[in-house]
This record gives sequence, structure tokens and C-alpha cells, in this order.
Amino acid sequence: MIGNILAASLAAYLYGFKTETIRLSLETFIPSPALTPGRMNIFNFKDFTVMIDFAHNPAGFIAIHEFLSTVQATKKIGIIAGVGDRRDQDIVDVGRLGAEMFDHIIIRQEKNLRGRTEENIITLIVQGIQSVDRKVTYETIPKEVEAIKHAISIAEPGTFITALSDVVTNAIDIVQEYLDKEAGI
Repeated sequence: MIGNILAASLAAYLYGFKTETIRLSLETFIPSPALTPGRMNIFNFKDFTVMIDFAHNPAGFIAIHEFLSTVQATKKIGIIAGVGDRRDQDIVDVGRLGAEMFDHIIIRQEKNLRGRTEENIITLIVQGIQSVDRKVTYETIPKEVEAIKHAISIAEPGTFITALSDVVTNAIDIVQEYLDKEAGI
């Protein structure tokens, strides 16, 4: 997120930090679930990779799409959801963008209904998925934890799973639990 880095660097400079200190901070910063939960947290398993990000609107999906276009994977699985207090078109766009970047989509919708029904949000997401002229499979698993477990269970060697989550601590905990099991911890 270059824009965020530039803004933070400028703010630090204006606040009186020396450029050497800012440079050192940028060079030694390592994004991780502990330091930046929900911001491109990547977990490398033996045969596949899982990324968790807080993207939950079209702008966030576009940024993830740009990143995923650089990722080599045999299959890309996305776990996506819509947020109820957005315009219909924004929710449709979430589905469309998901279909542009993933081979298989798991729609989950247990949180952030914000005045809509689960069925309404899912219908709009599916409308977006179906608007893309590309073969994309999808299914609905309402609960995030179950959706993540399912994505991991269907991952083939070389799969890249992206969980676009609005409750990142739950997502990070479940993925870390699976990673620990794989490591025999």
C-alpha cells in the first residue's frame, strides 16, 4: 500500500522524525498477522497458500485483484461476502470482481447484514459473478470458519486461497490452527 506508506512517512517527517529513522522503520517493517492483522496476511502451507485480507468493498477488491494478477497458482479460491449497507451495484461489483480474480468462489454471509437479508446480498453477489464471461464455480457456505475449513479441504497443490474477511481475527486463528497442525505443533 504505497499510498499509505507515503502518507505515514510524510506525517512522521512533519512530526519531526529524522529521515534516517523513517527509512530504517520502512526497511525493517515486516507485515504479519501480529503487526497488520487483516492486511495481506499470507500463510504458506506445504502444498498451498492462504491469504487473509480485510477487503470488503469494490476498491479493496480491485487492490487484491491487482496483487493476485502477479500470483502464480494452479487454482485461485476466493471466500467473499457483501456488506449490507452498500449500494446494490457495490455488492454486484464485489461478485463481478471476485469472478474476475478467482476460479472458485465461496460466498459467506453471516456478518454485516446491516438492514438486508442474507438472501438479498447473496443474490446480488451471484448476479455479479454471472455477469462475467468466464467459467467460475461458486457455492455458498454462510459461516466464515466453515468456509475457510472447506476451502482448505478442497485445496489442491499450488492453490492460492484468499479469504476476504470482515472478522479477521477469526480467520487468522483458524488458518493458524491448520498451519500449526501441518507443522505438528
